[in-house]
Amino acid sequence: MEWVLGVLVGVSLSAACGFRVFVPMLVMSIAVHSGHLNPASGFEWLGSWPALLGFGLATVIEIVAYFVPVVNNALDIIATPAAAIAGTVLTASMVGDLSPVFRWALAAVAGGGVAAGVQVVTASARSAVAPLGASGVVSAAEDGAAVATSVLAVTVPVAAVIVLIILSILLVRRKHKQAIRL
Repeated sequence: MEWVLGVLVGVSLSAACGFRVFVPMLVMSIAVHSGHLNPASGFEWLGSWPALLGFGLATVIEIVAYFVPVVNNALDIIATPAAAIAGTVLTASMVGDLSPVFRWALAAVAGGGVAAGVQVVTASARSAVAPLGASGVVSAAEDGAAVATSVLAVTVPVAAVIVLIILSILLVRRKHKQAIRL
């Protein structure tokens, strides 16, 4: 049953990777470093000082870069596969009680898929508001969502999943209403 909690934590962190790739990596690194989370065997490096410092620096660079219009467009091209990879690694790092084949399949489909899906939606939202000059507002909202989702994922993973489900339902309803108007 412990693997279920691991999946909840991993998938929640993966969803946060869709907002910002490095914020959830940093939050997980802090949680592992402080002893709050215990990753699967082979993923202890996530809590090391080099990982913590590297994720911290990458997080700062990523957040600042998304406020530069030309750079954020380039980052969106790189961020989708990066989010999928980060989501896969974070999910795999939390489910150690499974066979390696099942662990990586679950991590790729659930973690990588969720991260890539969230990233595509956020990139679309930012590009839709870019002509209005509001991409900075969306970027700030994404930063907040990445931090909130990541912190919830490592502290109250069930709540993080519930919040993500509610947001998904609201987003699908909104898209459905827009499709009906067309």
